[in-house]
Amino acid sequence: MYVEPVNPAPRPVTVPALRTMKRRGEKIVALTAYDYSFAALADAAGVDLVLVGDSLGMVVQGHGTTLPVTMDDMVYHTACVARGLRRPLLVADLPFLADADVGTAVRNGGRLLAEGGAAMVKLEGAGIRLPVISALVAHGIPVCAHLGLTPQSVHQLGGFRKQGKTEAAAAQLQADARAVQEAGAQALVLESVPDELAAAITSALAIPVIGIGAGAGCDGQILVGYDIIGLTPGHRPSFSRDFLKGHDSLVDAVGAYVQAVRGGEFPQ
Repeated sequence: MYVEPVNPAPRPVTVPALRTMKRRGEKIVALTAYDYSFAALADAAGVDLVLVGDSLGMVVQGHGTTLPVTMDDMVYHTACVARGLRRPLLVADLPFLADADVGTAVRNGGRLLAEGGAAMVKLEGAGIRLPVISALVAHGIPVCAHLGLTPQSVHQLGGFRKQGKTEAAAAQLQADARAVQEAGAQALVLESVPDELAAAITSALAIPVIGIGAGAGCDGQILVGYDIIGLTPGHRPSFSRDFLKGHDSLVDAVGAYVQAVRGGEFPQ
C-alpha cells in the first residue's frame, strides 16, 4: 500500500539565526499577527518573524493608543498566534508598564514564553530599561529592543511623530542603540526614524535591526499585518503599502510582501 510521504516540518527560525541572516545579508521579513488564522497565513507565505504587538490595542480592540493593553491580553493573543506557526520566530510585546522594574519584567516575560509560547519578548526604550534587558537575558528570555517612535511613550513624544530628526536626537538614538546591544538585546526594531540614521545604526550594530518606517538600509522590515491587506480602518501609515491590490488572495498578498522585502523592492 502506497503511503503519501509526510512533508517534514520546516526548520524553525531561531534567535541566533537572525544574526546569521544579518551576517549573510539576507533580509529578515517580519509581520504582526494577533490570531491563529493570520499566523498560519504568515507562516505559509514564508515570513521569518511574527510579532504579537501591543498594536493589537489599536487595530483589534479599537483603542486610540497601545496603552490599555494588558498582560492577559498579550498572553492570550500570543498563545493563539503560536498555534498557527511552524517556522517563524515568535516575538511578543511587553505592554505598558509590564517592564516597569526588573522583577515585574522577568515575571511577565516568563509568562509570554511559558504561557504564550513566544521565543523572544520586545520592549521599548533604553535608559532605565537597560537593567531590565540584562535581567531578562540572564533569566533565559531573549530580548528585542525597540527605539525611535515608541508608541507606549506617545504622550511624552507628543504624538506618533518621526524621531531622530535633529543632530542631538540622532546622536542619542545611536547611543541608545549601542546601549541596548551591550545590555544583551539580540535584535532591535527601529520605528519612524530618518533613513540615513537607520542605515548608520544598522551598520554599527552586530545584532539585526528591523525597520518600520525607517528605510531600506535596515536588516529587515516589519509591518502591521492588517495594513498590508488594507484592513486597517482610517489612515494607513505612509510607510506601509496595500499588497492586496493586484492579488486575488490574502496568501498571494502576504507572499508579495515577503518577496518585495527579500528582493529589495520594499521599502523603496
